[in-house]
Amino acid sequence: MKTPPKSGAGSRLRFRRLSTSSIRSRAAAVLILLVLLLTTLVLGRFGVEDFTKALTFPGRITGAVLILVAATTLLGAFAVLDHWFFHSFRYSGTVALIGTIAAFCTNGMLMLKTWNDGDSAFYPALLGVLTVGSGLSVVVVWRTSIEVPAPKRVAAALIISSLFAAANFGYQNLYQPAQRGARPIITLTMRDPVLKKDRKAFSVPVDIKIENRGDMGFYVLGAEFHAMGERVTLSPEDRVGQQWRTDAKEWQKFQEKNPLSRREVHQAGELVAAQPWMAPGFWIDANDEFCARTLVQLPMNTKYDQVALYATASLARKDQLRLEPVRFKGYSWESKTMKVPKWVKDDSLVYRARVHENNAIDEHTMDPRNLDVYWKFGTHGVSVQASITRNGEEEGHSEEEGEKFARRYGVVDAMTGPIERTLWDIKGKQ
Repeated sequence: MKTPPKSGAGSRLRFRRLSTSSIRSRAAAVLILLVLLLTTLVLGRFGVEDFTKALTFPGRITGAVLILVAATTLLGAFAVLDHWFFHSFRYSGTVALIGTIAAFCTNGMLMLKTWNDGDSAFYPALLGVLTVGSGLSVVVVWRTSIEVPAPKRVAAALIISSLFAAANFGYQNLYQPAQRGARPIITLTMRDPVLKKDRKAFSVPVDIKIENRGDMGFYVLGAEFHAMGERVTLSPEDRVGQQWRTDAKEWQKFQEKNPLSRREVHQAGELVAAQPWMAPGFWIDANDEFCARTLVQLPMNTKYDQVALYATASLARKDQLRLEPVRFKGYSWESKTMKVPKWVKDDSLVYRARVHENNAIDEHTMDPRNLDVYWKFGTHGVSVQASITRNGEEEGHSEEEGEKFARRYGVVDAMTGPIERTLWDIKGKQ
């Protein structure tokens, strides 16, 4: 006759199996809790900084969304504690599932953004770990006994329709306005000339005005004005076609262009005045304007028949970057102490400013960048060119990279000219 097994040994075996399963379940809960809490810290940091400091309305909206997601993941962390340990709320499993799904989606999108646009290796790695962890958390929570308060199909339909509505709103109200280009307008106005007391010289007052008719402000990276003196003789008869062809080839060599004419014979202009008319780092707010006045002075017996005026400004959108004060850095010909790209000519002045990104995510995940403004001197005045590079990489920066960064940070050029004025009426007063 077989003796039955002792009840005490079977009870201990079942207790050990239950204890092992319970320990694994609670360990998984602790890991999910850590993933959600770390996600809350990362998203909360980005969200608060974007919501309070972003330079654009879409950036502020992004900050608000990140704060909302951080609150959701934090609530999901509390739900994980209740679902595994306390069992005081009926739908805590559902709340935990929502928190893990929100963490997975947001971590994934941020990982892709920092991977494509960022320079830091830390944040893509951190967000990659959080993405994998939150994805596994979704699976673990889904496999537990959770109770969904509404049919799953209805919930899925609501979620999908909400996503489409948010995407449509974001495209029409956030993305499209941010992509609208803007460029301030420069106008030049010449006033009546003023004779010197000894009538041996005269000056032409010139008013320079820049108008910002857009909905965003602009930083001034550099603003240059110059005047060219031109000699124009008149032919007594129409010029032959060969002379037109010669003029067309010759004028391609000059920065200042003159129209080809049957009777007028233009000669290359000569620089008679050049100066800055706005300080680097100054800015123009939306729907604002700035005016300056300068003088073009010439002797009464000048050899020129007319003057041509030009004004340019290099600008950067205030919603695309934030600039620290622009300061004079040095001279390009001091090659031992000054690092400049190869395409910068020797006769240049260099100004520099620290660039900050327009949102917290890029500010933390991208390397520090500097803005360099080069004032290049030449026979036709001064050309102003701006370049944004990583700190320490100024010397190896190419023009193609400069154009890429210019598009990213909204660097544009505004210009006007030639505005011409004849001098025959003034010279006739001798």
